[in-house]
Amino acid sequence: MKANINIEFYGKTISAKDLEDEAKLVWKEEGRKIKDMRELDLYYKPEEGNCYYVVNGTEKGSFHVEAK
Repeated sequence: MKANINIEFYGKTISAKDLEDEAKLVWKEEGRKIKDMRELDLYYKPEEGNCYYVVNGTEKGSFHVEAK
């Protein structure tokens, strides 16, 4: 079974899949390979429009993404 997870906040929505895809894009833009991502933790703060991530338990970063 596959679960589709959506976050709603003040009438806007963003999916967990969209956040995951954006994190992977940021990772690649930093010159890293997707195959090196073994674990990805995402923390979305809709009031800020920021998503914070931790890759493989050690690599941290963030990116801005607005819900629609």
